[in-house]
Amino acid sequence: MQADHILAIDQGTTSSRAIVFDRAGAVRGRRQIEFAQIFPDDGWVEHDPEEIWRTTVAACKGALAGAKLEPGALAAIGITNQRETTVLWDRADGKPIHNAIVWQDRRTAAHCRALAEAGHEPMIQAKTGLLLDPYFSATKLAWLLGNVAGAREAANKGALAFGTIDCFLLWRLTGGRVHATDATNAARTMLFDIHEQDWDEGLLELFDIPRSVLPEVRDCAGDFGTTEPGILGAAVPITGIAGDQQAALIGQAAFAPGIVKSTFGTGAFMLANTGGPVASANRLLTTPAYRLAGQTSYALEGSVFIAGAAVQWLRDGLGIIENTSDVEALAQSVPDTGGVTMVPAFTGLGAPYWEPEARGAIFGLTRGTGAGQIARATLDAVCYQSRDLLEAMRADGTQISVLRVDGGMAANSWLMQRLADLLGLAVERPVVSETTALGAAFLAGLGCGLYASLDEVGALWSLDRAFTPGIDQGERETFYEGWKDAVARVRRVR
Repeated sequence: MQADHILAIDQGTTSSRAIVFDRAGAVRGRRQIEFAQIFPDDGWVEHDPEEIWRTTVAACKGALAGAKLEPGALAAIGITNQRETTVLWDRADGKPIHNAIVWQDRRTAAHCRALAEAGHEPMIQAKTGLLLDPYFSATKLAWLLGNVAGAREAANKGALAFGTIDCFLLWRLTGGRVHATDATNAARTMLFDIHEQDWDEGLLELFDIPRSVLPEVRDCAGDFGTTEPGILGAAVPITGIAGDQQAALIGQAAFAPGIVKSTFGTGAFMLANTGGPVASANRLLTTPAYRLAGQTSYALEGSVFIAGAAVQWLRDGLGIIENTSDVEALAQSVPDTGGVTMVPAFTGLGAPYWEPEARGAIFGLTRGTGAGQIARATLDAVCYQSRDLLEAMRADGTQISVLRVDGGMAANSWLMQRLADLLGLAVERPVVSETTALGAAFLAGLGCGLYASLDEVGALWSLDRAFTPGIDQGERETFYEGWKDAVARVRRVR
């Protein structure tokens, strides 16, 4: 059998997913397994790396079974992952020394604030394209080294390895032979100079991180080693890695100016490919979009911390829906929000505000408020946060003609129409909604020679449905002014 299928590992914040794609980019098998969210304290979020590993392997086996394929039919494996989430493990046995600290975690807010007050943020932004925030890996890694017994001493001896989730999975998949990451994940650590494309000694000194714990940084497509045969049943090449949002940009074929992609998952992440690096004056991030054959393309990125997670809260916290998919019908059961505005700042506000200590609120509650109004306000909040990002991108000079959407929430057609209405922008949903995994598959295909170029990859993108704005500008602006007022009130309350 010709090896012309790709297995994409999409390790996300709430689940581990694996999808088998054929050469045309069609889904042939998939498996998704949720795992536990751990909340040790207010604003703290952790994952068990061993559970991530177990669910990832099980998802891979399930996807292969669903595709009715043996591992030998795979040309390669691609990995994409929740970014910034930080793992530190023992090089001798591969065991993590602590739970993974998740990108949503805010425990290092005081550390970031102290660094900002000391005047370090301009230097950090110039080198990394990032703003000082607990979101990124550097202060998480510093916390682990300073708070796990014996960690600092072991790290100084070269006994520990650090990585984002892609790096940890790569280590495990290759039986500890490869300690590497790609440029997009390295760029989310706040330790990597995105212009020099290397770990920065000044940043390592500032955060007190020994270089010995860091992985090698490679292109997004290329040789990352092969899997241990016993894991999946064959030795399979791993030839593509990218952080989830960059992978989604590739899966959306957002290579041309004016095309912006937004992924609606646990959070919402909007990227505009800018070619060269653009320094944001509006508190967006400058980040590598991908690095291929040693050449880096850059993007502007806006990050919303809570999108789909707000719907999960309606399910798990309030109990007003049984399944997350029920939110669409509930939101449509009422004609409007009844004046209710929700600001889902459960783990602080992301771009363009970057206020880690802000917390969520619901405004405008009356005796007439019911579950439908709260559900509708929750979905509207996803749209308003997206508008915040678009406004910042435009202010930075980005011309935007269309927004391509993906992620679990993109399946909600009512929400996508509402998004087009509240943004005043055409919204396009592709046939293959699993664009994050698809981007990882495309990178792996480029890395193993299945595809010759990005042009060949881009030709595989196809439209499922376009949504065009259906409300007038005045109504749109009135709604948005109400949102901005609610956000201002949240920002005043500490």
